[in-house]
Amino acid sequence: MTHPILRLALAALLAVAGFLLPGLLGASTLVYDTLVAIAIFAAMSYGLDVILSDLGEISLVHTAFFATGAYAAAILTVTYGFGAWTALAGAVLAALCLALVLGVITLRTREFAFSLVTYAAAVVCMNIASNWDFLGGSDGIVGIPPLDLSIGPVELTAGRSVEFWPFAYALLLLTLYVVHRFRRSRLGQAALMVHMNPRLATMCGLDGNRIRLQVFLLSAVISAAAGWLYAFQRAYVGTDLFDTYFLVLMLTGVILAGRRILLGPLLGVALLLSQKSFASLGAYGDKLVLGVVLVAVLCLCPKGLASLWPRRRAADSFDESNVSDNSKSSAVPLSRVGEGSGVRVARVPQ
Repeated sequence: MTHPILRLALAALLAVAGFLLPGLLGASTLVYDTLVAIAIFAAMSYGLDVILSDLGEISLVHTAFFATGAYAAAILTVTYGFGAWTALAGAVLAALCLALVLGVITLRTREFAFSLVTYAAAVVCMNIASNWDFLGGSDGIVGIPPLDLSIGPVELTAGRSVEFWPFAYALLLLTLYVVHRFRRSRLGQAALMVHMNPRLATMCGLDGNRIRLQVFLLSAVISAAAGWLYAFQRAYVGTDLFDTYFLVLMLTGVILAGRRILLGPLLGVALLLSQKSFASLGAYGDKLVLGVVLVAVLCLCPKGLASLWPRRRAADSFDESNVSDNSKSSAVPLSRVGEGSGVRVARVPQ
């Protein structure tokens, strides 16, 4: 067996083990509720992870994309009577349209300005949802039917958490695959180059704004898909989807383990939601724990817990020195730029 086949077999084994995890943990309602929540919110967090890890920007509007997916599912099923598949297509389309408009506006800014503008956009979206009767206003939309993804004679329905687990787990696996393939794709490598050395990216003929917009659209779709499933799981959508809790959960989940770690957001969200389910301190206490964890990681370990691992720390320091050297002088040979980052740059004939 070749090495890629071994990796594929290991991934398949881990996927099967993950699917059987509820049974290994006792198969109680609490276990299923917790694991379904972990899968959905981890998928939501990967949307932000793509922006934070691959573009180096902190987006505060991804709760709006998550809510867009949920609201689209609610409107299409409750108001117009469409099925879950149509609701999924509508959620993706709505998120793409919103991300396109916001991306054209916000991606012209950088760093703090970008975060501030995206937060303002999220507040505007929340106020629209709170005051527009078509979206249910402050009462939200109730009566979302059970999830039904049946295809022909194959019945695929879910109403309880036990039945939702296969769908939530499938969404999580699909999200992991998409993020993994993105980071190995030309778009992913170009996005990393735009983040690490925008001047070099321009020299290589890359359109930084276009690449950033494409990544922004991808991240919006990921978060919206999670919102779509969350709407069916909860059978209700409201303005609480814009709550700061979801934003802090995403941020903490992404940075807790470290950036550009495929399983990082999953592990971060799993730790946070496990505490909420199995060692809860009450509604306010759990939010306090979430905030304390976020502040502690940012202050004590800004690169995530993985940076405490010697090999990871050495790799990070190498990348930093490489980027610093490249930004100080434009005379750095193109063959050296991106070493340690996974970006491959074609040699320029001398």
